[in-house]
Amino acid sequence: MNLAIWVAPYALWMALMLALPAEAWAYAVRSGVCAAGLVAAWWLFRRGGGRVRIGKRAFAVGVLCGVAVWALWVLPERFAWYREWLVVGDVGSTAPSPYDPAACGWPLTLVRLAGSAFVISAAEEMFFRRWLYRWLGADASAFLWMVALFAVEHDRPAVAALAGAAYGVVALRRGLGAAIVAHATTNLLLGVQVVATEDWAFW
Repeated sequence: MNLAIWVAPYALWMALMLALPAEAWAYAVRSGVCAAGLVAAWWLFRRGGGRVRIGKRAFAVGVLCGVAVWALWVLPERFAWYREWLVVGDVGSTAPSPYDPAACGWPLTLVRLAGSAFVISAAEEMFFRRWLYRWLGADASAFLWMVALFAVEHDRPAVAALAGAAYGVVALRRGLGAAIVAHATTNLLLGVQVVATEDWAFW
């Protein structure tokens, strides 16, 4: 049951990411399937008597953490050494983005934004901050492993490690719901920035 609730949505996302091409329609499929997995996980969680409560203060902490991580994610990009040494992939590529509305249309671009902000953020927090941390032992070593594995999943591993640590602290002190709010806030701000500035390298 724990695997179905905490792992399945993230597993669905990763499996489809590997199986489908890096195109806007594929991201929409991935987001839809993972969202369905989240709904099913929520149903199983509630059926088992579980509850997720998040108070106003925890929500506010989540939002503030998310804003801080967003700033941490984007500010180092101005430094050439950071882009050269601490970003995986070619950030200077001029290849057209599959998520540009000119290429895929606004509906798929907005689905990309929503999937990033509200779907994968929740799935990752459930997997990393809830299941993986506890499966590894729920101690300091488990926390470091959780942060490291979250970092290597991203193309900006240095700041992803700091983000994973921040979300982890929020999850421990304010609960999983607050960590989901933090992650969703970061991804939403980043997505709005990407669309507004057409800086598709972040996607």
